[in-house]
Amino acid sequence: MAKRIITAIDVGTSKVTTVIASVDDSEGRSSVIGVYTHDSIGIKKGVVVNIDDATNSISESINAAERMAGITVSDVFLTINGEQMNSINNKGVVAVSGAEITMEDTLRAIENARTLALPENLNPIHIIPREFIVDKQGGIKYPLGMTGTRLEVETHIITAPTSSWLNLRKCVEHLGLNIVDVVFTGWASSLSVLTDTERELGVTLLDIGAGTTSISIFEEGSVIFSGCVPLGGVNITSDLAIGLQLSLEDAEKVKLNLDKLFAKEDAQVEQRRKKPRLIYNSQDEKKSKKKVDDEVDLSVIGISGNKVVSKNLIKQIIEARLEELFEMVKDTVSKAGYDIAMPSGVVITGGTALLKDITKVSQSVFGVASRVGYPSGLSGMVDEITDPSNAAVQGLIKHALDEDAEVSTREKSTSKANIGGFFQKFLDWVKSLKP
Repeated sequence: MAKRIITAIDVGTSKVTTVIASVDDSEGRSSVIGVYTHDSIGIKKGVVVNIDDATNSISESINAAERMAGITVSDVFLTINGEQMNSINNKGVVAVSGAEITMEDTLRAIENARTLALPENLNPIHIIPREFIVDKQGGIKYPLGMTGTRLEVETHIITAPTSSWLNLRKCVEHLGLNIVDVVFTGWASSLSVLTDTERELGVTLLDIGAGTTSISIFEEGSVIFSGCVPLGGVNITSDLAIGLQLSLEDAEKVKLNLDKLFAKEDAQVEQRRKKPRLIYNSQDEKKSKKKVDDEVDLSVIGISGNKVVSKNLIKQIIEARLEELFEMVKDTVSKAGYDIAMPSGVVITGGTALLKDITKVSQSVFGVASRVGYPSGLSGMVDEITDPSNAAVQGLIKHALDEDAEVSTREKSTSKANIGGFFQKFLDWVKSLKP
């Protein structure tokens, strides 16, 4: 039975996660056989700032995943992110060369859309056909074999700074690995957490990582906007450290253990309330009760020093930073001419999505329903990658699988349509687009 290996590496600000999946080519099934997450060093806000440190972080993650899987990998899929990730929608128009639309016509239309004037420091990472239009009839996904004289294509082009991509590539190629494809973090996450219904009705996906927040907006089943803002979980940790007078390590513990911290405190409050009092004073009692209800003992999450802080202060610090982040996202989308308040609301994923009450803050800022997106769709050793922080790496695997499924489907359809080598030419052309 033929087996193929897919290796996905999510290179983030706080962690590098490698997932190795085995694919049964005969049935198209995939199973995770190796996974490892290593602390990310040399990467800030999604961009490589130290090639040696970043290379070592990626190497440690890959090596550990290889040991778990019992194999050595050579080809990898990567995520790419950063403040300067951006997108543009562009149209390509060509005259159909014959009686029916062929793959060559489709290639020429997409190539025409690609020939927009981009600054020299930007590379097109994705050129995604959103819809084809044949003689002014829109909503067409696959125009091959259709009759018409004029073919148009609406494309979504995601760009990345050339320097950011080249530096990331150096880190991986120093390890002797071949990069099959590089995928925008927001696009990868969308593949693992969004439903077809959400995409069709319209939805905004926010992947909130440690240093950046990726934005992807979908409408009528297609992506219409991609972008990124330079705020994430690290900023919340820093605010907590300053506001609570803690070290960054202890502030991170507070952020990651809010549910446990507050649940434990609520139980302690009940115990304190039950203690008998010798002297009763209504005003003093109310003040004492209010103070006790608001106190949080950080020792319950392993922070030494009998540190007691205000529960409300913690909430205010986190909510203030989240509101700033969401307002920045809203402003970025608005400046691009789009509305973040889509009919299916906002889906939040990424490590920061696990913050307590984050959906409530999102709803208050955006004015639409909000949910936390958990990745799904893979089998095997997935216990370690089921939370929102692993949406992108799961999406990378699905991206590779979707490409394979598309290849299989198109090969069958092109064979029936008797258009010979056009499909292979299309594949070769797509590969030429990769930076």
